[in-house]
Formats: sequence, structure tokens, C-alpha cells
Amino acid sequence: MATEILMPRQGNTVESCLILEWRKQEGESVQVGDVLCEVETDKATFEVESEAEGTLLKVLFAEGTDVPVLTPIAIVGQPGEDTNGFLPAKDTSQPAQQQKEIRETPEMAQKPSQMFTQTPSLGSSSESRGISPRARNLAAAKSVNTSGVAGTGPEGRIIERDILAAITNQAPLTPAAITALIEQGKQAPATGTGIGGRVIAADLRQPVPAQEMPGKAAISSGSQSRALTLQFGAVKEIPVKGVRKIIAARMLESLQTTAQLTMNASADASQLLAYRQRLKAAPESFGLQGVTINDLVLYVVAHTLPRFPFMNAHFLGDTIKEFERVHLGIAVDTPRGLMVPPVKNADLLSLKQLSVEAKRLTAACQEGKILPDELTGATFTVTNLGALGIESFTPVLNPPEVGILGVCAIQPKPVMNGDDVRFVPHIGLSLTFDHRAVDGAPAARFLKELSTALANFDLLLAG
Repeated sequence: MATEILMPRQGNTVESCLILEWRKQEGESVQVGDVLCEVETDKATFEVESEAEGTLLKVLFAEGTDVPVLTPIAIVGQPGEDTNGFLPAKDTSQPAQQQKEIRETPEMAQKPSQMFTQTPSLGSSSESRGISPRARNLAAAKSVNTSGVAGTGPEGRIIERDILAAITNQAPLTPAAITALIEQGKQAPATGTGIGGRVIAADLRQPVPAQEMPGKAAISSGSQSRALTLQFGAVKEIPVKGVRKIIAARMLESLQTTAQLTMNASADASQLLAYRQRLKAAPESFGLQGVTINDLVLYVVAHTLPRFPFMNAHFLGDTIKEFERVHLGIAVDTPRGLMVPPVKNADLLSLKQLSVEAKRLTAACQEGKILPDELTGATFTVTNLGALGIESFTPVLNPPEVGILGVCAIQPKPVMNGDDVRFVPHIGLSLTFDHRAVDGAPAARFLKELSTALANFDLLLAG
């Protein structure tokens, strides 16, 4: 009997997966455990294995399709077996050319932003439609009217990515523009004439520019492409999807919805460098040679945060959650984009334990083997660009976290010693925090204490 192969659920927070490559083709024989395809979530890459033995009778989704979890993606059975009962029913009320199955139109899943018109509202509506809890919460938090959002989940259900698309594809609006949209029922343009592209009330009285009209763009796209080739040579177009698309949406949302402020400081790195040399010279049986400067910084941050609980917190609009335990997020650069796995209970770990766990998570991210649930739950994040020689930068918050620490390069800094000046190695620190949750002075005290702890690392270990 034919068996449906479902898109597996990759963690509690994953709603869909992107099919990257089919390893088996229709007509090929498969065994239980054979890899059928490789899929990608917004966080990692996974392989989908066959749960049945037989022949791959039908592939239901093409490569590049974003498929909701627990949706059939393939059918395995015996050669010649009827698969019609497994295929979705066609809507006979539509013209024949419109009776294509959703499974045959991956662009509908890849580009949800093109399937809705958002009307700003002060609350959600159309609760009778199917909508996931995560999508409902996000819509309520961002004041998105779900009545104008087309769902791309199973049976047209609205899921989180649909709300994110509504948010990221709508320019910020002034209060007057929001009121006008609600009262007049107009559609906002892609960008406005206000500061930073904000849509103001006057923009709603203007006709939509010709270049924003899909028909015009489609007509001129061919000539534009040829003009670009003549001017720039070969032009490579890279679709924004998967992790890159999620990163883009989250970074934009972070900057648009939080009050971010960055403070820069530096700490005497003499103790860090000296201690690192001792670790490198330690007996191999101790297993400490792999501890890095970054590990030392992570250790200091994890043991400083409990004394400043307002930094080890989440800002949820009308609530601030301060956490007793430190789940320390570490930014990891991977071929697929930035990932931030948290070291759970970092404040309870020894230096060696923290170093081992940080390296395990980093390797899992870079190899695409990280589990989705291992990428959630951070209460504070550290991102280190010091190895690239960066002396100062502005880290972007990972909401709902209220703080992120940027670690910069170690550079010699002139320090007064009586009437003399000597150069002392200092490590740069850039702290970004959400000013809605934390005021400047408390954040500065945290950064100062962090600098002191780094400069006196040996004393911190004895504490």
C-alpha cells in the first residue's frame, strides 16, 4: 500500500521547511532510512528520510518550495500503484487553467508578500479564519489586520511568515496616515515621502507611481535586464530566501520596533592575554588548550549578568521578564547566514564546560546540524568581530532581548601612569540595549562592571 512521506516537524517553533534538493527521483527504489530530500528551515538544514520501502511514486513539491510541516511531500509504494487518492482535489468551479494544485506553484509559497494587501489597523480581525497562535500573537503585537493577509499554511492557514511579510513589506506609517487608511480604506504606497521613507497622510492622496505598477515593471523588465548587462557586465541575481530572508526580516523589524542605543567602552586585556597563555601551556590532560579569548569573555558576561537582571531580560511591550538563569546567545557566522544558539545556564558552567558547549553549538551551526530548539531561548547575546580587526561597531538587538554585547579587537591604548604614558592592551566593547526597557545610566553601570571584571579576570575566577 502506498505511503505518504510527511514534511517532518523540526522543532516546536518551525512552521515550514524549504526543499533544497531531491536526492531520490520518481521511479527510483528506496529503503527505509534512505534520504529522500534535503530541506532547510529558517535556522538549519536537515535530511528527510523515507519511512517506507518501495518505489518513489510521486514527488509532490518541486525544489525551492516552502512546505508547511506535517504536509505530504512524496508518495512511496509499489510500481504501478494508484496515487490519485493521495493527490489534493482540484477546484472544478475555476477555469481549467486555474485548477493547478498549490503544490505545483512554489512561487506562491516563496512570495507570500505578493498575495495580500495589508490595511493597517489597531488590532487584528477575521478571527474566524485559520491562523496559528504564533501568527496571531505577532499580528496583535504589530497591529496587523489579518483580514487582508493571505495564508500560505495548510488549507490557507495564516502562519508567522505571512505576518512577517506584511510587516517587512509595509513602510512605517505616521499616526495620521494610519487614521486615513482606516477611515478611507486606501492602500499605502511602498514608500512614503516622510523621514526615512515613512508614509504620511499626504502620500495617500497621490497616485501610485508607474514604476510601482506590476504591469509596467513586467513589460520593462527585459529591456532593463539587457541594459544592466551592457552597463555592468554579467549580473548575478540571488533569490532572497531561507535563512537570508529570515535574517533580513528580523533585522529590519528589530530596528523598526525597538529604541536601540549603543555605548562603547574598553577593558584592560592584560589579564585575559596572560591567562590565555597559561591555558595554552597547561598539561594536555587538563583539556584547556582550546579555551579562547572569546570563551573568557563569555564566562565574564555569564557571571556578571546575574548582578544586573535588567540586562538579562526580555521586553514584551507591556511586560519585562527578568531571568534568573543566563541563556547566553553566541552569534555564529555560517555559510548560510548568521545563527545565534544560546549556551543554556551559562552562569552555572565552569570555564571549561562553557568553552566546550560553545564550540559544540558553533560547529553544529556551521555544519548545518544544529537542532531548531537549540536556536531559541537566549536571554542576552554576545557577538564577536574582534578576530576580524573591528575596533567598534553597533550590534543589532535580537528582540525580545534587551541587550547585546559586541566584542571588538584587542588594541594597545595609551594609559597615564603618573607623568608617564604607557601602552596597555585593551579589548573593545560595544553594548546595544533597548532604551524602552533600560535607561542609559544602568546600562553604563553594567558595561563598567563588565570592563572591571574583564580587567580582573583572575579575581573573578576566585569569586
